[in-house]
Amino acid sequence: MKTSRYLGIAIFVFTMCACHNKGMEYDASGVFEATEVIVSSQGTGEILEFRIEEGDNLAANEQVGLIDTTQLYLKMIQMEASIGSIRNRKTSTSTQIAALKQQIETQRKEQKRYENLLSANAANQKQLDDINAQISLLEKQLAAQYETVNNSNNSLTDEGLSLEAQVAQLKDQINKSIITSPVKGTVLAKYAEQGELAVQGKALFKVADIETMFLRVYISASQLTSAKIGQNVKVYSDRGETDRKEYTGKITWISDKAEFTPKTIQTRDERANLVYAVKIEVKNDGYIKKGMYGEVSFQ
Repeated sequence: MKTSRYLGIAIFVFTMCACHNKGMEYDASGVFEATEVIVSSQGTGEILEFRIEEGDNLAANEQVGLIDTTQLYLKMIQMEASIGSIRNRKTSTSTQIAALKQQIETQRKEQKRYENLLSANAANQKQLDDINAQISLLEKQLAAQYETVNNSNNSLTDEGLSLEAQVAQLKDQINKSIITSPVKGTVLAKYAEQGELAVQGKALFKVADIETMFLRVYISASQLTSAKIGQNVKVYSDRGETDRKEYTGKITWISDKAEFTPKTIQTRDERANLVYAVKIEVKNDGYIKKGMYGEVSFQ
């Protein structure tokens, strides 16, 4: 009778220790998260095309929709026509000063001829002085004409550059009217439909990379010595009511500030008031879902 009593106590103690050890197989628990991106409209206009549904898998930079760009396109055509008009208004410097250069060349020939006549006493000094004065006047007119033409062309060039910058802005707005997914991921939510009016900043859809999940857990100060960035750890996710699946995770971030234990989070030491947040990267095989609970073991 006494032997049976001792045997019963031994079995009870063994069972309690086993349960205790099973509960200590992980160091902390938390919730799986995914990097979510809310894609907003960068243009304004009617949504002409929007071909995504919740659950669709998208590639990075994949085009999924289009916002009406008719007015932007017409304005760009108008700007480009104005640029062409400005180019036609530019004048050729050589054409504008050709006549004056020809007059100067003619007067220089006369200058040389009168210099020869003056050497032979066949002309007087006044005639040569008049030619020199005429050449000086023509050279001043040439410089003024050259400056006028250059200033006019430079002004037209600046005006054209301003219009070209506006055309570049319109092209950028047209490109931003193409709705794309900035990251590779799965559509979690759709906030707009084809035919609706999109305005700049309006949320269109939410996408998340669920191939790489993050388990956010909280550990006590005493557990910090067991964790470091880049460390490989064991991660467990629920698989049914009694089973769970093991993954290899990597610590990617450890908070440098302590905070009070969130009510929904458990730590190995339930008495800990201040804890540190830790993010663990896990490659998802499709079984891990956003919001699912998970555990981590640093050993």
